[in-house]
Order: sequence, then C-alpha cells, then structure tokens
Amino acid sequence: MKEFHLSPTMDPPFNLQLKFPDVGPAFNDFMRTREVGEFLSGALAGAMTKAVLAPLETIRTRMVVGVGSRKIGTSFVQVIEQQGWQGLWAGNAINMLRIIPTQAIELGTFECVKRAMTSAQEKWRDTGCPKLQIGNASMSFSLSWLSPVAVAGAAAGVVSTLACHPLEVLKDRLTVNPEVYPSLRIAVHKIYKEGGIGGLYAGLGPTLIGMLPYSTCYYFMYETIKKSYCQAQKKESLSRSEMLLIGAFSGLTASTISYPLEVARKRIMVGALQGKCPPNMVAALSEVIREEGLLGLYRGWGASCLKVMPSSGITWTFYEAWKDILLADRCHV
Repeated sequence: MKEFHLSPTMDPPFNLQLKFPDVGPAFNDFMRTREVGEFLSGALAGAMTKAVLAPLETIRTRMVVGVGSRKIGTSFVQVIEQQGWQGLWAGNAINMLRIIPTQAIELGTFECVKRAMTSAQEKWRDTGCPKLQIGNASMSFSLSWLSPVAVAGAAAGVVSTLACHPLEVLKDRLTVNPEVYPSLRIAVHKIYKEGGIGGLYAGLGPTLIGMLPYSTCYYFMYETIKKSYCQAQKKESLSRSEMLLIGAFSGLTASTISYPLEVARKRIMVGALQGKCPPNMVAALSEVIREEGLLGLYRGWGASCLKVMPSSGITWTFYEAWKDILLADRCHV
C-alpha cells in the first residue's frame, strides 16, 4: 500500500492515504484462462512453423503471381542468384509479424466458437430450438444440422482475415517487388500514400471469398478425421506423428479445393504492381483461364502443397504440444 504524506507544516496536519485496487490476482487468473492459453499456443505454433518454412512461402508466392520460373527448383536458384540466400526469407519479418497474431486469433476463435456452438446445440436439444414470434405466427429455427466445427472454422478464417489483412498485403509487396518495397517502413509509407487506409485492405473481398471455403474445410477435415481415427483406434488423443499426418492431409484437401480462388486473389492483390489489376474475382479467374487455360487455375499448386502440407501438419503438432503445456491442469474440449 502506498502512502502519500503532506508536509507537517500544513495546518492542520493530516495524512492522506490513497488505496489502489490489487489487480495482481485478477490478472493472474485471466492469464490462466483456457482462452489465453489457446491464444498463446496459436501464436507460438505459428511463429515456430513460419521460421522453418519461410523459403517455401517465398517460392509459392512468386509462382502464384507469375514472377520468375514456373519450376520449383529453378525458382529457388533464381532467388538465390538475384538476392542471395537471404532472398528466400524476403518479407519474413513481416511474415512473422503477420503469422503470430493471425494464428493466435484464428486458433483462439476456432476453439471459442466451437465450444459456444456445441454448448448452444446441447441447450437447444434440452429446451427447444430458438423461435421467432410474429403475432400469432411462430417460427422455429432448427440448427442441429450445423456442424460446430465447420461454423467455428469459417468464423476463425473470417475474423483472422479482418484483423490481419493489412499484414498480408505488406508481406506480398515485400516478397513480389523488393526493389520498390525494400523495407517494411517504406512499404507502409508507399501504400498509405497511394491508397490511404484502403490501400492496406486491397483485395479484402477476394481474400474473404477464398478464405471461407479453405478455413471451413481445413478445420472440419482435421477435427473429423481426428475424432473418427481416435474412435476407431479406441484412444483419447493422437500421437505427435499422427497429428502431423492428419494436419498435412487436411491442409492438402482444403488447399486443393480453394486453390483457384487463391490464384485469383493473388492476381488482384499484386496486379496493381504491373498496372493491370482485375476488377473482381470473376474477372481474375477469367483472365487466368484466357491466358493459361484451366490448368492455369492450379499454377503453383505443387509449390503450394509443399508449403501447405508441412505447414498444416507442423502447426497442429506445435499447437497441440503448447496446449498440453499451457493448459496442463485443464481438460481439453
């Protein structure tokens, strides 16, 4: 307790005591909540995964937007010849700044929404579905057909995208055109000068359109396969190697389904650098098909799989491992 004493020469002398609330216990309780543990687990898992896989992210981005060779090996050589080994980590600083909050928000949102949806459906089974009363008419909304995992996956992708999209824009600019955007500070200044705050949200609509099917499928596949496998093997949890394999397969499936939208999104986001930005997602897809045929919608898919599969598997492995550490005294939902 801090005491503030006024000068004894004052008439009449007195002591003034100010009491400040002790927020220490409340803060400690907050830091020990499940939500904070999941948030931190996501952040740590994302950071550790990106540190390992940054070179594949660089090659994937170059191939998707049509910069350099179409072959993975040749693209690696070109980057090294033009920028040195450090070129494989071009934009990695912003990538780390992007992935830490993105993964924290995404995985934290997924867990929270999944629990909330599961709890709501259990309540509706006991008390009945939500109803809308309009005069004498009553409408019931049966939401039992909704998968809590699918809804949570969609919510995770949308929320993390809305929160962290400007970092994605900066990362793409630093990776694709390092001559024009040699540093994070210069990239922020140029983008803001040319387009204001809206420039940092360039391509948000296409990003959300592409993210929604990917995120929904990604989380739904992982949780469904995980649950089915554990039931078949009569076990409570997966081993680390099983997490790695199931996570990788989930990422592969989700990426394959949504990849054409990813190609179109990248075209729109970096098209301004070449002075020919497609006006919308449909126009971007049409442009790719017209120039490269249907196979153009999967240009760079191999490089994407090389990045997405290990990234998904490693992320889930690290995430579950950190949850085991940070939430050791709680039961997992």
